[in-house]
Amino acid sequence: MSTLISPAELAELLDGERPVRLLDVRWRLDQPEGRPAYLDGHLPGAVYVDLDTELAERTDPSQGRHPLPSRERLQDAARRWGIDQGDLVVAYDDLHSVAAARAWWVLTRSGVPARVLDGGLRGWLTEGLPLSAGDVQPRRGDVELAEITEGVVGIDDVGEWPWRGILLDVRAPERYRGEGDSLDPVSGHIPGAVNLPTAVHTAAGRFRSPEEIRAAFAGAGVVGTAPVAAYCGSGIAATHTALAGSIAGIDVRVYPGSWSQWSRARGREVARGEHAVGHVSRL
Repeated sequence: MSTLISPAELAELLDGERPVRLLDVRWRLDQPEGRPAYLDGHLPGAVYVDLDTELAERTDPSQGRHPLPSRERLQDAARRWGIDQGDLVVAYDDLHSVAAARAWWVLTRSGVPARVLDGGLRGWLTEGLPLSAGDVQPRRGDVELAEITEGVVGIDDVGEWPWRGILLDVRAPERYRGEGDSLDPVSGHIPGAVNLPTAVHTAAGRFRSPEEIRAAFAGAGVVGTAPVAAYCGSGIAATHTALAGSIAGIDVRVYPGSWSQWSRARGREVARGEHAVGHVSRL
């Protein structure tokens, strides 16, 4: 099954017989509460997803700002969204599919067939397709989720990763270099990580072609069969890189704790500046 779905393809599916559950995952660092915008207008039938409380487990700061939700928490949320066993799920947002990628990643890793609306809300509107206002509260679903065990790496794995494969830091270059303000205790990057900002994988809100994405990965040293892992600030944008990798046929594992966990862990090294020439210190 393809990872992405176009607005036209989705509109056709919604007119068909197979159940499709739409998830509105509007979230961003400067505006984490997307419900007001959702209530103003969303894809017909879409359910609002709260990324902070339903796609993350916000209990232990030492695990980072957005650690993965437990199977129980995610399953309860998925049932609230109305997902039944066998339903096709399509997630979207209004900013380059970064938040939607988080929903796609946790659901597919939990055994639920999910896709991302390429172009998101803006792509839907560009096609002249309709919106609905107000809240959608579907009948509770019966989906059964599996524990997330594949495609994920932990803090100890990441500490060894640059010497076993390619570790990608997918944040903006200035955050990778350790410049400017940080949401975390210290700024910088994991030693050995290569910067590949997740923003390079999209243009005008849509994903680039598989060939263009593969070229971007190759520019960061992702060639051959070496394992690849990605991290970001708190584990959200890294799933967008995993989504881009899926489009291009590249398996990208995700470090959910990301920099927000690494920067809080005692004894971990921190690098600043450009890759291979930066300064390294220990927390």
